[in-house]
Amino acid sequence: MLPLYVTSGEPAGIGPDICLSLAARIDERPIVVLGDINLLRTRAACLGLDIELIEYSGQEASSTQGQLYVEHVPLSEAVVMGELNPQNSAYVLEQLRRSADYAMSGKSVGVATAPVQKSVINDAGIHFSGHTEYYQEFAGVERVVMMLATKTLRVALATTHLPLRAVPDAITKERLHQVIDILIQDLKSKFKKEHPHILVCGLNPHAGEDGYLGMEEIEVINPVLESYRAQGINMSLSLPADTLFTPENLKDADAVLAMYHDQGLPVLKSQGFGEAINITLGLPFIRTSVDHGTALSLAGTGLAKSSSLQVAVDLALELARH
Repeated sequence: MLPLYVTSGEPAGIGPDICLSLAARIDERPIVVLGDINLLRTRAACLGLDIELIEYSGQEASSTQGQLYVEHVPLSEAVVMGELNPQNSAYVLEQLRRSADYAMSGKSVGVATAPVQKSVINDAGIHFSGHTEYYQEFAGVERVVMMLATKTLRVALATTHLPLRAVPDAITKERLHQVIDILIQDLKSKFKKEHPHILVCGLNPHAGEDGYLGMEEIEVINPVLESYRAQGINMSLSLPADTLFTPENLKDADAVLAMYHDQGLPVLKSQGFGEAINITLGLPFIRTSVDHGTALSLAGTGLAKSSSLQVAVDLALELARH
């Protein structure tokens, strides 16, 4: 069977640590970690793990417990745990490039990603705003949607990694149509929600309070939402974000659309941090990710939790079955 690739991410962080936890699994298809095999061997020894690292060469069956398939991606420089090194930025990007290339060319079912450190990649003089945007550009699609999910809540974002002052200008009718089209399509195709119920956050406090606290809801957001409601889509108008995320409101919702990153994600992560996953909607391949950062101070300590990566791999495999 075609493999699922897992990028090990920033080498000085916990990415290699949590990838090593995948050796405890036996799955229906091969799970292959992209990373420096010597780094993984050293990190396993540091953590006291007895894992057989096997170079992946097209094996069709899963590795067995205690084994881990690795596709070797060579580091540029030796890694000091917890210390970022811009010289290894190209190494991180090569993992992403291979994972996208394999997915696009039909050599894999997709990718699950461990965390990267955006700042050090930019320090190396390479413009990089995140995995989501990288895969979007590689796939050549006009728009993708970042969605985070726990077992009980899915939150999609109308905008992603933007400064807060840039958000209102970015929320246009065109963008909202693109985002909502992708969200509806993927809720139906990937998550088997035939008639998805979507709640939508307003941009302003109290969803603009009838224009007293901002006009974006009246002029931009609600006219777009009305057009979907007229087509029979089960979608709210702009709702105040401070009361939208209550159990009563969420009990029948399949997803929430938030206008910006820190409007929707703090609620979701407070409910399920470490158990949440990031899914990129609108790509021509499966991409899931952890919901946390590189946690540099935890690298090599044995304290890093791998639960989010495990759930990200679980979901990627589940989506590959559909």
